Amino acid sequence: MQMHQLAYFVAVADTRHFTRAAERVRVAQPSLSQQIRALERDVGAELFHRIRGNLSLTEAGETLLPFARRILADTESAYQAVRELDELGRGRVRLGATPSLCTGLLPAMLAGFRAAYPGIELTLHESGSRDLQTDLSEGALDLALIVDSRLRDQSLLSTEPLLIEELVVISALDRPAPVRRARMRISDLNGKPLVMFRRGYDLRDATVSACRAEGFEPTFAIEGGEMDAVLELVRAGMGIAVVPSTVVRDGFRVTRFADPGLSRVVRLAYRQDVQPSRAVQALRDAVTHYLAAADLPRGTQSLARG
Repeated sequence: MQMHQLAYFVAVADTRHFTRAAERVRVAQPSLSQQIRALERDVGAELFHRIRGNLSLTEAGETLLPFARRILADTESAYQAVRELDELGRGRVRLGATPSLCTGLLPAMLAGFRAAYPGIELTLHESGSRDLQTDLSEGALDLALIVDSRLRDQSLLSTEPLLIEELVVISALDRPAPVRRARMRISDLNGKPLVMFRRGYDLRDATVSACRAEGFEPTFAIEGGEMDAVLELVRAGMGIAVVPSTVVRDGFRVTRFADPGLSRVVRLAYRQDVQPSRAVQALRDAVTHYLAAADLPRGTQSLARG
């Protein structure tokens, strides 16, 4: 099994087309097809169904694909780490984060990191916690900031808690407050029109689970938005929303939950079987130092050790 064969296999799996895959990896199509057949002989199984021009992965192909992605990503990380040995100012970090963290804490955090290490190439991938774990496992990310997610592969991934983030209710200033009390109970959400995030969004799951634990289904005024859209829909008076206190901007009424309230734990996730490069370690240190010193909203607690 050769590295270039795995790269060709992943390209075909991604494009579902031999010609487009050959263009992507910049080889002649007959040569790519020959190498795929050689790989199939090596593993002892067909990797693709080839039926009337339609291409799909066989069960063997589905099994091999995540391993191939991981091997290629780990090989690139190894090359990158060697290239970085001479100078920390060079390198690459691929960071994943949930959309709410990208809206709230991350911009200032990454701005500080960029100022300290302008030569490090930084890429940001925004997705839900479960998808970020998959990307980490497959080697597509170096680090990920995830929320309250049970690890899907405890033998491969590790996490460290960074932050206990309070969840609050926001509403438009020109609309009546959701309750007349200073704080509201989760049961007070019953019958209130909620501006709800799209399916798969961590905050959607947290809100719906909290309502169901109180014995009712939440009422949606509108659903399907990302964080920025939810904030603007609330500002426009469409309804109320449950959001982390760290994303709240001026122009909203903020109502906290009565004790014990709602909160979530933000964690830094990484592959435990991969030695972090100097650039990756620098970002890990920057994240923990920032959160240890950050002026956080009331009710939100840093767990990071700077």
